[in-house]
Amino acid sequence: MQTKSFTNIRKALIVIDEILISDDVIEKKFVCDLNKCKGACCKAGDFGAPVEEKEIATIEALYPKIKTLLNPEAIDKIEKDGLIKVFRKNKAFKGLNLLEDGSCVFLKENELGILECQIEKAHQLGISQFKKPISCHLYPIRVSVNEEVKLTAVNYDEWDICKAACDLGEKTNLPLYQFVKEALIRKFGADFYEQLDGAAKFKSK
Repeated sequence: MQTKSFTNIRKALIVIDEILISDDVIEKKFVCDLNKCKGACCKAGDFGAPVEEKEIATIEALYPKIKTLLNPEAIDKIEKDGLIKVFRKNKAFKGLNLLEDGSCVFLKENELGILECQIEKAHQLGISQFKKPISCHLYPIRVSVNEEVKLTAVNYDEWDICKAACDLGEKTNLPLYQFVKEALIRKFGADFYEQLDGAAKFKSK
């Protein structure tokens, strides 16, 4: 993405170091409502969840440990085509592989009909310290990096399937950046989050 291509940053900007944050990140209200969406964001769409290079080895090492948690069709897909696939959008990127119906290979439906990430399930069970790819942890925030000019854009990825999450966010009055606090700290550090929180509170005055 070239510098001028940071056009997906909407409205005003908050700038922390070389990170450009859309105002939507602090102004939008958002809380996932799994009872209504059933985890649809991990099934809908054309591309697998982006993974960072440093995450790939971790996921590959984790797979044998959680293989028994996966659906048979997911195992078949992984054994045939691999865990990671190169997708092409604006530019090529690596993401988690998908089944033919668009589901992430790590998804499995629970007894309540909710799609659960088995990487996260393994974390909850104490099998792994790796919670899930950072792109999944951050969602609905998306991070774009321009390596040439060393700029990072942080945006809210608005999607109609998340309407229930927006409604619940409005009801509970929880800003998006607070909903993904843990993920933001994991990605950018505690100092970044404190500065973002301070900017949000200043703008709300």
